[in-house]
Amino acid sequence: MRLSDHLKLRHLEVFVEVARKSSVTQAADALGMTQPAVTRALRELETVCGKKLVEKHGRGIRLSAYGEMFRDPAGRSLALARDGVSMLQGLSEAEGPKVAIGALPTVSATVVPDALAQLREEGSHSRFSVMSGDNQYLLDQLRRGFLDVVVGRLPAPEHMAGVDFDPLFRERVVAVVAADHPLTQFGRLPDMAFQDFPVLMPNQGSIIRPYVDRMLLEQGILPPRFPIETVSSTFCRRFTLAHKAVWIISHGVVRAELEAGVLSHLPINTGSTLGPVGLCIRSEHQLSPAAQRFCDTLRELCG
Repeated sequence: MRLSDHLKLRHLEVFVEVARKSSVTQAADALGMTQPAVTRALRELETVCGKKLVEKHGRGIRLSAYGEMFRDPAGRSLALARDGVSMLQGLSEAEGPKVAIGALPTVSATVVPDALAQLREEGSHSRFSVMSGDNQYLLDQLRRGFLDVVVGRLPAPEHMAGVDFDPLFRERVVAVVAADHPLTQFGRLPDMAFQDFPVLMPNQGSIIRPYVDRMLLEQGILPPRFPIETVSSTFCRRFTLAHKAVWIISHGVVRAELEAGVLSHLPINTGSTLGPVGLCIRSEHQLSPAAQRFCDTLRELCG
């Protein structure tokens, strides 16, 4: 039996989207298909595989044990097919192939724009798109082939399946406030320092949140009474400057404001938060020349 006689790209697209959404209805909406068509494609794929890939779970569905085993190979195969099509489409475009970049907050305000500016100065005619978001979302987009590379902190090991990491530099977390904040008068913060002010923190599940929680414990600082969890740097800058907030974030996000004296460091030892920042690329992915040049430029800038 030739696999190509029975397995179609449509089967993989449907399965990957159902796995991502855990819902036939939502997968159908995302793919622009009817629910019966999605269900039929799943059944055809299960026939080809000879295994049940999805099962009922409460009012919805979930992947079976076999479906979980098939999820990564299906996603990688679909991503590779998209890579090939995108590469060939790019070759016929006068402006050059498009490079899709995922950038976590720690680099979206520093090395990524610097690298793109340098490429433009060098005369590059390639097109670039930059997507921001949390780590898990960007890695999901990377695995599905919608991103060529993700730049940011090293993800947790359980999120690295099918992904290679190339380190660029190391960065720490900082706690910052407006230059005229009352806490700037302390040479050493009291354990109650975060009890009377709003504290902006990375979301649960973000890469640096465990570092932040451990840092507060190590420094003997009580958890904030008024925490606000967000990864929006736009919101945090405005809130920190206008409402006497404490902002705990990667140094790169606030480097420009610190150098300009708009924000000030709080006297907290954040050495334990130091961690690698680098490039995440799918293990089987062959970067286009334009994407490779972007990565090389980042390496040059980070030295």
